[in-house]
Amino acid sequence: MPHLLFRGVPAERLQSVAEPLVEQLAVICDCGTDNFTMNCVHATNVFGALPGDPAFAFVEVGWFERGRDVRDRFAAAVTRYVSQLDIPEVEIVFHAYREDSYYINGKPVE
Repeated sequence: MPHLLFRGVPAERLQSVAEPLVEQLAVICDCGTDNFTMNCVHATNVFGALPGDPAFAFVEVGWFERGRDVRDRFAAAVTRYVSQLDIPEVEIVFHAYREDSYYINGKPVE
C-alpha cells in the first residue's frame, strides 16, 4: 500500500522506470506490486527559484511504517531510479499512516 507522490519528475520519464522500480520496492517491502500507487504532480516554482526553472525532485511516500532498514533501502531504490532520469537531486519524505486510522470504503482495515 505504499503511495508515492512525485513532484518535479515528469510523468513520461518516470514511466520508463516505474515497473522495475515497483518490482524492487515490492521485494524490499515484502508485498505484491499491486500494493503500490505512483502519481506525478505538476509543480511550478513561484518562490525560491526562477519561474520556469524545473522543480527539484521531491517524493512523498505514504505507508505503514516498516522500520529504518526498510525505509533506508526504499529511499535508496527510489533515488537510484529517479537519478537514472538525469535528475541530479532527489529528496524523499515518509509519512507513516496509523493502521487504526486507515479505512477502505468507509470501513477500518483490521
